[in-house]
Amino acid sequence: MLDLQNENEKFAAGYKLIGGVDEAGRGPLAGSVVAACVVIDQNFVIEGELTKVMDSKKLSPKKREELYKLIREKVLAVEIGVVSPKMIDKINILQASLLAMKKAVEGCTPKPEYLFIDGKFKIPKLSTPQSAVIGGDGKVFCIAAASIVAKVARDWLITAEGEKYPEYDFAKHKGYGTALHLKKLREFGPCPIHRQSFGPIKDLIKK
Repeated sequence: MLDLQNENEKFAAGYKLIGGVDEAGRGPLAGSVVAACVVIDQNFVIEGELTKVMDSKKLSPKKREELYKLIREKVLAVEIGVVSPKMIDKINILQASLLAMKKAVEGCTPKPEYLFIDGKFKIPKLSTPQSAVIGGDGKVFCIAAASIVAKVARDWLITAEGEKYPEYDFAKHKGYGTALHLKKLREFGPCPIHRQSFGPIKDLIKK
């Protein structure tokens, strides 16, 4: 179970509002990249089902959705940031992920005074003090909560986007390079939500 040790250190240092930031969807061949920022204050406690919050990749889709609702109810603020496949192709996936994170932070009300970011990169062009934490979704509660929010939001988004292109079965693979998705790509070629800068799509376009 995750605790609030990291967050409490920052509260003790005088920060009133702490945010955790993570993204979902760096790896898929299609769809947007989505980031989430989760903000708590000193009154927040981990209790009940919130003790199950962990890295979203270790949870079932059903559990993620249950925790998503609970996180939204219990924390002070939640916001997501979305960057489209076209923008991913334009600025690359790392920059697009950082931009989605920046959008999520800037959309928060109230704004966090300190941020924990998952990964090794801080968010550029953001004046808020921040720490980048490698493997943060397994170490910092706020980041783990953000990982769940980002993952659930992204799954919903690509499922909705995918309804325009039913032949690709996006609801099943969520844009990841599964055997089914690659088979559909060979059959139908890329569609407008595919990331044209990603290897398998590039190769198909060349052919």
